[in-house]
Amino acid sequence: MKNIIRRLYKPVSQILGLSFVIYTLFFSSCARMGHPDGGWYDDDPPVVIGSTPEDRSTNVKAKKITILFNEYIKLEDASNKVIVSPPQLEMPEIKSAGKKIVVELKDTLKENTTYTIDFGDAITDNNEGNPMGSYTYTFSTGEQIDTFEVSGYVLDASNLEPIKGIQVGLYNDLADSAFKTKPLLRISRTDGGGHFVIKGIAPGTYRAFALQDADGDYKFSQKSEMIAFNNKTFEPSSKPDIRVDTVWRDTLHIDALLQVPYTHFLPDDITLLAFTHVLTDRYLIKTERAEPNKFSMYFSYGHPELPVIKGLNFNADSAFVIETKAKQDTIHYWLRDTALVNQDTLRMEISYMMTDSTGILVNQTDTIEALAKTPYEKRMKNLAKEIEKWEKDQEKKKKKGEPYDSIYPVTPLAPKYSVPTSLDPDGEVTIMMPTPLAKCDTSAVHLYSMIDSVWYESTCKMLPVEDVPRKYEILADWKPGIEYSFEIDSAAFVDIYGLVSDDYKQGIKVKSEEEYGTLELKLSGVNDSIIIVELLNSSGNPVKKVYAVNNVASFKYVKPDKYYVRMLIDSNNNGIWDTGDYDENLQPESVYYYPREIECKEKWDITQTWNVTSTPIYKQKPEKITKQKPDEAKKLKNRNIERAKQLGIEYIKSQGINLGK
Repeated sequence: MKNIIRRLYKPVSQILGLSFVIYTLFFSSCARMGHPDGGWYDDDPPVVIGSTPEDRSTNVKAKKITILFNEYIKLEDASNKVIVSPPQLEMPEIKSAGKKIVVELKDTLKENTTYTIDFGDAITDNNEGNPMGSYTYTFSTGEQIDTFEVSGYVLDASNLEPIKGIQVGLYNDLADSAFKTKPLLRISRTDGGGHFVIKGIAPGTYRAFALQDADGDYKFSQKSEMIAFNNKTFEPSSKPDIRVDTVWRDTLHIDALLQVPYTHFLPDDITLLAFTHVLTDRYLIKTERAEPNKFSMYFSYGHPELPVIKGLNFNADSAFVIETKAKQDTIHYWLRDTALVNQDTLRMEISYMMTDSTGILVNQTDTIEALAKTPYEKRMKNLAKEIEKWEKDQEKKKKKGEPYDSIYPVTPLAPKYSVPTSLDPDGEVTIMMPTPLAKCDTSAVHLYSMIDSVWYESTCKMLPVEDVPRKYEILADWKPGIEYSFEIDSAAFVDIYGLVSDDYKQGIKVKSEEEYGTLELKLSGVNDSIIIVELLNSSGNPVKKVYAVNNVASFKYVKPDKYYVRMLIDSNNNGIWDTGDYDENLQPESVYYYPREIECKEKWDITQTWNVTSTPIYKQKPEKITKQKPDEAKKLKNRNIERAKQLGIEYIKSQGINLGK
């Protein structure tokens, strides 16, 4: 038996041993194809064997480049993955055929300029899809090749999400006007992690920009284009450096850690925060009458003056109850008179402010028709069917001797009550009215609290919620651990159509303090006086918001869970995040993320210090709440490793050796 094992040791170790040297010596070959009988697979990536002109050639005049490979290749999504720099105003033709790639540039070549054609990971072999890895072809129309590189990140300024696929470019013209008048000098595109690398840069001083180019002119020409800019300049440089590369024996085991010398190009941490301008051009998007008792106007942007309406087949004087959003870009007109509600078509002349072709606000007059989505006749037929069904039901009850009604009931006003039976001490109780009110009797709203098994009347207020039409909030001093009864008398609310509300009663139990924790964040690294701090759940959505006081953000009544934290510097004190403006040299309001998860527990009081600038902005947002994930790296198939394992086991079994379990 020992002799058999000795005879097997060498071939088995060659097949089962997965070290890099043995694998290379035993299996390496060029352009191997898998066979139907279970032969070896092609596990080698394509290799460039030549090009015309040669890679890194100088004084190049030709606009056609041919790159040759040692095997048949595929080129994936060339229009998006292959980046030609300087940018080409006329799209180059890039195609693969057999063992070559042909690139034909259409633009006139610039003098004394380094050109780079960055293929990224777009090249794979034709048989097994083994990626070649990052590959860049370079040539120069001048005497030398420019070799500097710079890199960094582009993030969404509002939430620090990495932005994939946005163009990033450089100018050596440092004037602000360059971004709007000249194409970017050199470009790249971000990957799934928001990361970019711009290659082939000459010595000099530069500014970096990001552009979601809508029209292919490589400059900021439309306000709808997402952009990023800052006023920082830099000079590219390089230095020798060492990186540690990991050699994996398999997916679980490290074979070796290798120190690899390389050229470290700087800067490598350019961070651009992208935003889209607020589009202030004003025009009427649409008018709509989704409900018979209301029609709406939707504008692209608001204006402090409401449209002037002249009725053409009705009297518009005092005909409406008007509701608007804060920006007055959406306006709802509730019809007061039921005769108008029953009128299928309302023809009117409206005058409003609109942006003309020169960008100036001018008065515009349109004639519109507000058509009821459901005609009056159809509504009446539907009502008749409901009444008929109700009468049949009442007749059945009458025959059975059960209580019944003889008068069709009037539909009451039906407010939507958001009154939880179990309430957080800082929770909300709200009421949403379905239609505008003609009467709101707040004295008919009551709150009672139980103390020592006795009900006492408590103080509460019913107030309208700002900028949310028809929504009301019940304000009260909710005491932890106390039971309440929230009650509203009948006829407390009457809408403009005379519908009356029924009475309402709901028990509320406020949770005890012992069910919560507290979180306090001591802030540093910012000097702004208006700081909003938000507590986020595992989906990245805000669950609590506070203003920092003396650089301390305190969260009370925090439910046991895992949280994340976001900070907003509210420069204009309007309570929301505001975008930037390129013409005004205005950056978006700053956003920061606490870089770690925070776990809160019952009865725990947690205090954390947070220096918001200690972690680079591109590393701040925790991976768990980052929705834009990095691209999955293409890897060699390495299918011959599994093949070797299979052959080794089969060989051992063929010798009659029992491998056991």
